[in-house]
Amino acid sequence: MRLPVLVTYTPLVAPFLNLAALTGEELELLLGVEAAQRLRPDLSRARMEQKAFRGAEIPDELRFEPLSGSSEDGRAWGATSDHTRKIRSMREAYAALGFAEHGAFYAPGLQGARHQLALTGEGDTAARIVWSETLSEHSETPSTQLLTLLRDRASGFAAVLTSTVLTLPAPSLSEEVALRHLPGLDVQAAHAAHRSEVQRDGRGVRLATYTDWERAWRFLRSLNMSAWARRGVLLDVKGEK
Repeated sequence: MRLPVLVTYTPLVAPFLNLAALTGEELELLLGVEAAQRLRPDLSRARMEQKAFRGAEIPDELRFEPLSGSSEDGRAWGATSDHTRKIRSMREAYAALGFAEHGAFYAPGLQGARHQLALTGEGDTAARIVWSETLSEHSETPSTQLLTLLRDRASGFAAVLTSTVLTLPAPSLSEEVALRHLPGLDVQAAHAAHRSEVQRDGRGVRLATYTDWERAWRFLRSLNMSAWARRGVLLDVKGEK
């Protein structure tokens, strides 16, 4: 079974976020509570005047840059020894579940942790272990995400995403994505929850190779970009603050 036709997002607007179109919760997740509060008066004024308010730039495309040391050569990934142990444990857990590794990558267009290990398994699941190689006040512990694309949309969903990342995504994902947000859950439990959701929503599209893995995550991004465009979250540069 081939992947579903990608939802093509044609960038009719400049790739910037329109902060005035975001909810209060989305702003706090994206900017932090204090920064969101500082901007509140300006955003309220922009909304009253029906104007956009320019936020962060969004990359034109989602890229995955291959990294060395991705599998059998013993590279110790992680910004701390604790993170290294956790990444190793997660890899072992996925191996025990029968998942295949396809290498480590850096995704410059992602928010938060941009290092990731690509895996596929269950015949229909693209998984990734995500982490950061540098520490900051916003650094998250290594986490995992599992993505399955659905063969039809009878359930109303085009994809199922299970994420153990501590914070919710902002802006919110497309309404066509069934999100299971399970912060801090281990790989085995997250995998079990993901399988349960997939069985509830439909049958998954076959995903087995790295090419399948890459296209699946790009498909998810396309769904989100289309949803954000409908909401007015993507800013036309002519209307920027």
